[in-house]
Amino acid sequence: MSRPDSPRGEPRSRPQPGRPEAHEHEHKHEQEPQTPTGFRQFVLKVHSRCNLACTYCYIYTGPDGSWRERPHRIPEATVRQVAYRIAEHTAAHRIGRIRLDLHGGEPLLAGPGFLVAYADRVRAAVREAAPGARVDVTVQTNGTLLTPAVLDRFAAAGIRVGLSLDGGSADLNARRVDHAGRPSWPAVRRAAGLLAARPETYAGLLSTIDPVTDPREVYRSLRRLGPPALDFLLPHAHWAAAAPGRHRPSPTPYADWLIGAFEQWWADREPGRPRLRLFSEILALLLGAESATEAVGTSPLAVVVVDTDGAVEQVDALKSAYDGAPATGLDVFRNSFDEALRHPGIAARRQGLRALAEECLACPVVRVCGGGNYAHRYSARTGGFRHPSVYCADLERLIRHLADRLAGELERRTRSRTRDGPSGPPGVHSAQGALTDVRLPVVDEE
Repeated sequence: MSRPDSPRGEPRSRPQPGRPEAHEHEHKHEQEPQTPTGFRQFVLKVHSRCNLACTYCYIYTGPDGSWRERPHRIPEATVRQVAYRIAEHTAAHRIGRIRLDLHGGEPLLAGPGFLVAYADRVRAAVREAAPGARVDVTVQTNGTLLTPAVLDRFAAAGIRVGLSLDGGSADLNARRVDHAGRPSWPAVRRAAGLLAARPETYAGLLSTIDPVTDPREVYRSLRRLGPPALDFLLPHAHWAAAAPGRHRPSPTPYADWLIGAFEQWWADREPGRPRLRLFSEILALLLGAESATEAVGTSPLAVVVVDTDGAVEQVDALKSAYDGAPATGLDVFRNSFDEALRHPGIAARRQGLRALAEECLACPVVRVCGGGNYAHRYSARTGGFRHPSVYCADLERLIRHLADRLAGELERRTRSRTRDGPSGPPGVHSAQGALTDVRLPVVDEE
């Protein structure tokens, strides 16, 4: 594998990452294992701008303004260097399968041909450096620029498409408008129809929770769009900027909403029921599995972000905390991904239970909750993240509800097996069936 030449000039990554002490002071006495687990998911920013102006967007309305400094589209020289670094990392850690999430902004602003070329470049580099390693590619889009021709190109290239929207109707998507205030729903509805007709290319849906909506209607409306997978995302918030309606320790508006959605999903026995990642992950954790998402559980972080200037960053959710929060000071021209593994912020999020607040460690659901999303723990008062999630009460209530439901289902299955023999009666709703293929192939955030 040959290393590409570096372009003239320095990349536009920030040499001074925002407040590294926010991570360092909390974990300076803790060390990663000598050979930490390599990254398996690479969120690759292909375009730093978006053609929508969603009212809750933390990228363009939050405290971090780094997007203003980035190239609109990632330059070709940076693409080559990203491909080299990913291949180098995959080979060094002998990783058999990695995932690329082509992201933005709105990635389709870069053009479908550019996205296919980017994926091809990475795949070729990985094939040379780590023969046999598999590279899965997903584009996460708002859907407004999706057309049959674009889907044809993605399908031919083996690229799947995830769609971001808040529900399956105009009213439920009222917060997702363009820069002139026009609704995005007509274009998104067409995009959802195109994807439903191309199931081999349809990765799933991401939906940010609005607690004033009816969760059952939101689920039913999204279900009608035929997604193979679905996830509900908590709005990014923390102790300095709580989400609407969020107070602790009570009430629990987001748990109430999620429980309503869960009950609708749990009762859904019709063919084609989508996998619902948050619920499936919690159920899997209750059954003793490891987590595969940062939202819950304590598995080591396995994702890293590369922005359009080649800057290596932590996950975008941190941009909701303070300006420069996801920055590492690293970039693909000067640094390997192994150096990113050792960055204090990334290392802090690979510590499992050791990274959690004392209050979390004393909680009976800590191994399922895992402290919640790291960004949701930030406190401006301490300048750090060693705190319970701002959604602590919501998460505990949701987990306890799912645990009760799971226990009841397992008890019913035990009774059925005792009465009807090992196979049980036909049509029994299996708790394990709810966990089938729970690893949703879309990135955790919009």
